Amino acid sequence: MGSNQSRPFDEASDHEKAASERLGTLQLEKESGLEEDYVYVNCEKGKQGIQAVLNSRKPESIPVSRTAEWQDELLEDPKNRLAISALSAADPKQVLSSRAAKIAEQHVFNVKIPFEGGPITNQRQSGRCWLFASTNVFRVALMQKYGLDSFELSQAYLFFWDKLEKSNWFLEQIISTADMDLDSRLMQTMLREPLSDGGQWDMVYNLVTKYGLVPQCLYPDSFSANASGVLNSIIFTKLREDALILRKLLSNNPSSTTTTTSAQISTAKAKMLREIQTILTLTLGPPPSATAPFEWSFTDKAGRARTVRTTPRAFAADIYSPGQFRITSAVIEKMVSLVHDPRHDPLSLLAVDRLGNVVGGRGVRYINVDMATLKRACVAMLRRGVPVFFGSDVGQCSDAKSGVMDLEVIDYEVGFNVSLLKGMDKAGRLRTGESQMTHAMVLTGVHVDEEIGETVRWRVQNSWGSAVGEKGWFVMADGWMDEFVYQAVVDPAVLSDEVRRVLDKEPVVLPLWDPMGSLA
Repeated sequence: MGSNQSRPFDEASDHEKAASERLGTLQLEKESGLEEDYVYVNCEKGKQGIQAVLNSRKPESIPVSRTAEWQDELLEDPKNRLAISALSAADPKQVLSSRAAKIAEQHVFNVKIPFEGGPITNQRQSGRCWLFASTNVFRVALMQKYGLDSFELSQAYLFFWDKLEKSNWFLEQIISTADMDLDSRLMQTMLREPLSDGGQWDMVYNLVTKYGLVPQCLYPDSFSANASGVLNSIIFTKLREDALILRKLLSNNPSSTTTTTSAQISTAKAKMLREIQTILTLTLGPPPSATAPFEWSFTDKAGRARTVRTTPRAFAADIYSPGQFRITSAVIEKMVSLVHDPRHDPLSLLAVDRLGNVVGGRGVRYINVDMATLKRACVAMLRRGVPVFFGSDVGQCSDAKSGVMDLEVIDYEVGFNVSLLKGMDKAGRLRTGESQMTHAMVLTGVHVDEEIGETVRWRVQNSWGSAVGEKGWFVMADGWMDEFVYQAVVDPAVLSDEVRRVLDKEPVVLPLWDPMGSLA
């Protein structure tokens, strides 16, 4: 213990007096909408005033006597003693789940796409939700085209190529930052997770454009596709090792031998990628070639046996649905990502530095809009019969067992006498790391209040299997969407000219560690 050991605050009368005098020179106010017990200091001098307050105080320890008082006061109330019995014996979320909220969120929707596709998919113990959500959008058109009751595209096929492409992307980032300090924030961000299971819509587009699509029956899930933890740990270790090798090669390069070293880097990187592909092939199985023909045999819903002969890339390029369904490969190519990030001005274009998967592919771009614009676009898509890929923070205020996402579905205030929603708005959650995009799903319906024209609840197709929710279907309250939905992928045709023109702007480039760089 050093000489600056803090004193318990009940003995620090001189400190309290000094702090009180300092606070007397500041304007005190209570902010509306926040807890009554807190007094907020509005200091016109900004950082200078904050520093003055900090200079007037010392770190305070927790007095043992005070904790005893708090506990005695807590246990005086019989309700708290009952809460201990309940909350210490079971999952607090289940104990505090609101029956009323679950009853209120019925699976009733007056706008619903005419064909949702099936079956409910299951990503199991992997982070492939973005691949499930995107292929669940694609399959709607293919099921209509081929007359199918049930169909899945191979998520594992895209997963294989995404792992390989992200490995190449990572190694290229390592090469381009070889002159940076290994302890810098950027380097540590890249090395902490060289690649992930997650992704974004623009990344799906890159994969489908380069490698195409195949039916799941031609490339089914392996153990490591369903449970990717061990595979990821192997690849992470290999890529970190490769990063050090590449940095060493570049650091040992004399300026006069640039051509030779460039060739050495290319040779070394090719060897590294071949090793990664070997790991992927041995754990996921050898995938079909993007340009080699495959033969897919199936029975349609009329009972007819049929066979399709094509290549993965040709199969992906030929997505279309006849009649009223407006899903085609051309529409998919044009789709854009709307996001709601209240830290930035609406109608700004956002990008994330060094975020991507395919070198030379489409970059990740977001059109930042307000929630009203995002929701109008989603409703317009659903009215057109088109499912909507969207990204959210699914773990917040949601109950997986019932499939309900509602701000009141877990009543923390009843159990702990604290609110977990009133103290932070959406921007505050992003800034503090409390929330970010964690999961991608698909919207297939919405209930709109016909009298006032406002959205009430949304129908959600998840990828957690049929044992949760309503046989795999979730319901999302409109208030939950406001707080925890960050992205929706839509056809530009449903957007105003003003929103579409945002794509022509220079993007605000966010750092790689920004929460908008999180991958669903």
